This record gives sequence, C-alpha cells and structure tokens, in this order.
Amino acid sequence: MNRSARLVEIVAAHAGREGPLLPLLHEVQAEFGCVDGEAEAQLAHALNLSRAEVHGVVSFYHDFTATADPRPCVQLCRAEACQARGVEALVPAAQAAAGGRVKLHDVYCLGLCSVGPNARVGDQLYARLDQGSLVELIERA
Repeated sequence: MNRSARLVEIVAAHAGREGPLLPLLHEVQAEFGCVDGEAEAQLAHALNLSRAEVHGVVSFYHDFTATADPRPCVQLCRAEACQARGVEALVPAAQAAAGGRVKLHDVYCLGLCSVGPNARVGDQLYARLDQGSLVELIERA
C-alpha cells in the first residue's frame, strides 16, 4: 500500500471524531516517523483546514518532525523537578552512551516529578534514574 493510501486510511479511522488533528498527527508520526509537507497537505485537505493551520500545530509541538530519524529515541526530562533531582549531572554520560546511534531528546516534563530523573523510550517511562541505569537504558534502546 502506498503512503497516500495509508494516510487516507488513518484519516478514515478518525472520521467523526471531535478535534481529530492532534490524534491524527500522532498516528502519522508513529506510522511514518515524521509529518512531512505531503502529510500536512493531505491532512489539511481532509480536515478542511489550511495547510498553514496544520503546519502551525506540527511546528509548535516538538513531538512532530518533518523528516524521519531511524534511530531509537530516548527522551530525557530536563524540567525543573528533574534538575533538582540531579538530571544535569547525568547528561554527559547519557550523551556519551547515545553517541550517534541513539537520539537523545530533551523534554520538559514526563509527569513523574517526585521520582526523577526520568526518561521515556516509546511508551515506557523510567524513573529514579542514576548514571548507571540511564546509560544501561540508552544502550538497550
């Protein structure tokens, strides 16, 4: 099945849903690894929005990228609560472990503020990380 046809299926799965743009964008990002200009245009047409409206949402949220990155991604919380719990001291070891093989992506709150430092790989959250556990997590990604 070609990409355009798959986009049509994704849009159809959200038919009748109120406020479908964000769920659609998340599904497109998960399916193709990005929300590129072609997807933006097709979603805008399907939702009767301007391309600028769709692009504005895509460019506002850091979860969406315009080009696919095949590397595994480890999201590391760098918000104030995790900073207070020592995440900044873990960053150099995390960057070294990630190298060019793993995308280390800074995020600003994973919602586990009392048990930081935190990270997320896919839908799995990891709490109370120290240098060893974070490096191990990155190496397993």
